[in-house]
Amino acid sequence: MTASHVVFGTGALGMAITHQLVQQGKQVRMVNRSKSVNLPQGVELVVGDASDRQFTEKVCQGAEVVYHCAGPKYRYKSWVEEFPPLQQGILAGAIASGAKLIYGDSLYGYGKVKEPMREDMPYAATTNKGKMRAQLAETLMSAPRTGKARVAIARASDFYGEGVLNSVFGDRVFIPALQGKPAEAIGNLDLPHTYTYIGDFAKAMIILGEREEAIGQVWHVPNAPTVSTREMLNLLFEELELPAKINGMGKLMMRIGGVFIPEAAETLEMFYQFENPFVVDSSKFVKAFGDIATPHRDAIRNTIAWYRQHLQAQDSLKMDFRMYEQPNLKTN
Repeated sequence: MTASHVVFGTGALGMAITHQLVQQGKQVRMVNRSKSVNLPQGVELVVGDASDRQFTEKVCQGAEVVYHCAGPKYRYKSWVEEFPPLQQGILAGAIASGAKLIYGDSLYGYGKVKEPMREDMPYAATTNKGKMRAQLAETLMSAPRTGKARVAIARASDFYGEGVLNSVFGDRVFIPALQGKPAEAIGNLDLPHTYTYIGDFAKAMIILGEREEAIGQVWHVPNAPTVSTREMLNLLFEELELPAKINGMGKLMMRIGGVFIPEAAETLEMFYQFENPFVVDSSKFVKAFGDIATPHRDAIRNTIAWYRQHLQAQDSLKMDFRMYEQPNLKTN
């Protein structure tokens, strides 16, 4: 099968891109490391190591656009050891095929800022993850400057939406809320904080892959108007027609939680994002390609629907497992 679009990573972003491409009638190949996933009909899955240049060069053959949505586990050691070779392998595949490479990035590289983040801001991160993200972005953007590859970067804030689980506005917010329990949020809930809807992130990356003038530049994904985390949570509970129940967690609670939840510990060095206003300026993208942002209420409604299906599927699996459990056998 020849696929004109190759998506590295089968997480929430990769799946959102794939669903949108399939709806457009595109041929898509998805690549991950070790697991099979439920894919839309007609999408090919290739399992392999994206840090292996021979593998990526083969899997990218015939591609017009390559989407880099892959990443190691959310731990700094994993990032240091795995992220650079992963990126180099994907870049090698794009170079060999002549495809455009569109990279899904975060805002970590800017560090702690006092004003809305723009694409022309310098990388000033002092955290380990921030410095790593900045280095990865710089390496990628050197490719179009030297003529080696056509690369563009789509940069998003904390995202939420269908398939998004391990996020500050993910499963620890939506699942408890759906169960009538307090949603768990972090930091100062009353500060403005930009959130990105995963569907808009995917749409922005597809647009960048279609437009030649996007190449060689960084683009901030358009977002619905920035509100506070508390306002986002209130929208969620309004859509659920339930009274708002919120547990806010500060640094101390996150530090305690990090003993049991590795992701919580890893979030601590980025906690400044939730102690200060965290606002994204995406006017550059809007002026060039239009405002594609989904209103938060609509996006939250879509996310609720996905989580309801997700919880139903989990319940069905648990029921199936119980049906096939063997009874305990007592021996004398």
